[in-house]
Amino acid sequence: MKAGVKVSVLALAAVALLGACKAGPEYRKPGVDMPVAWKVEAPWREGTPNDGAPKGPWWQGFNDPQLDRLQQMALNGSPTLTIANARLAQARSALAAASATLYPQIGVAARDVRARITQNRPLSGYATPNFSVTQTDMAGQLTASYEADLSGRVQRTIEGARATAEQSAADLENIRLLLTTDLATAYFNLRAVDIELDVLTRAIALQRRSLELANSRHELGAASGLDPAQQQALLDSTLTQVDVLKRQRSQFEHAIATLTGTPAPSFSLAADVKLLVPPAVPIGVPSDVLERRPDVASAERAMAAANAQIGVANAAFYPSIFINGGAGQQGRALSLLFDAPSLIWSLGVSLTAPLFDGGRIRANVENASAGYDAAVGNYRRVVLTAMQEVEDGITGLAALERAHTQAVTATKSANRVLELANDRYEGGVATYLDVITAQQSLLSSERLAAQLSGQRLLTAVFLVKALGGDWAGAKTLTSRSSAQ
Repeated sequence: MKAGVKVSVLALAAVALLGACKAGPEYRKPGVDMPVAWKVEAPWREGTPNDGAPKGPWWQGFNDPQLDRLQQMALNGSPTLTIANARLAQARSALAAASATLYPQIGVAARDVRARITQNRPLSGYATPNFSVTQTDMAGQLTASYEADLSGRVQRTIEGARATAEQSAADLENIRLLLTTDLATAYFNLRAVDIELDVLTRAIALQRRSLELANSRHELGAASGLDPAQQQALLDSTLTQVDVLKRQRSQFEHAIATLTGTPAPSFSLAADVKLLVPPAVPIGVPSDVLERRPDVASAERAMAAANAQIGVANAAFYPSIFINGGAGQQGRALSLLFDAPSLIWSLGVSLTAPLFDGGRIRANVENASAGYDAAVGNYRRVVLTAMQEVEDGITGLAALERAHTQAVTATKSANRVLELANDRYEGGVATYLDVITAQQSLLSSERLAAQLSGQRLLTAVFLVKALGGDWAGAKTLTSRSSAQ
């Protein structure tokens, strides 16, 4: 074996032995202090989550075909979702490109050059006279190069790209969840306004009948002009509230149009006063939030990517080794190109290492380490926010359930008071102010009940968002309650 070949083989062996090194710290997910259980109250019970179940069409639990149709429109036509899908495709392409550096890079090169050398070129030797020559240079060569990952830079780069791709996938899931919950929020707000408008419509009809009665009694001399004046003032106030609610409804309708990817001027939803009941959402232990919420997963993968960047920056302290080789044919004419003497080949190892850089590499490592610390802080912030949102949703739904039940009872009582006030006024034993007060009380109670019904739906959506999506396959509160 020739000496040059021996040196190359020894260099390759050294590279193979050193290639197992990896710069930078190994990634360890930082722990977060978790409470033992949520603070729950009736009617909540702890559920049994299924982390492998799909988190998809959670909105179907509300049993509203119109909402189902709008959600499908949003998933198919939302520009925001299109952007997130494109970013995920970019991240996966970047991972594929980074992974390709694990393998040798093989290429082919060819040239056919006709050139003239000047006679007035600098002397190449004292005994060689200058002369001019025109010649042809033909060559075809197969090339190969490979970076020996001595410091683990390539592996850390791939780890970072993989974590970034996983983060983009989690971001896509988070955007899908936010899109569907934002749409449901706008939709339920619109439906709550529809119910309030229906309450006002019925109140206006009642107030107009009362106005007719007050006018009749005034014309007959049984009542003063104050009674119809008071009733007219109440009617005018109620009509004003209708215009305010219609403006709110149009804003929610425009928001739904945008979320579904539809131009607002060409979008409309018919009024619907059907009462909706939020589905029962099982509650798991606090650690389930870490496993289900896509924003928590995204923050965790961001830490992994930041940790890998420390390794990439730290690898700059180590030598970079490249193995290069090639083989082919070269000749001055096509007829000579494939002759045995025209064979050319090369095999070598190149090594570069820093000696002095003014602290640039150290600064890059410190910058990457600070980025990792920031990612850890963001992860803990996201986890704490997730636990806060779930606890808010649990306690909020329980409180709203009780409040709505009480509001329904208060509405029935207010309706009874109005009946009594009307009877007493017609019997001449009460003033019309009692009727006006009873009408206002009934209107307030009915609107409060409608608002609380809408808030229950909105809080249910908020809780689904806090839990990270649908809980398909989990036991419902009803089945849990009946089993206990």
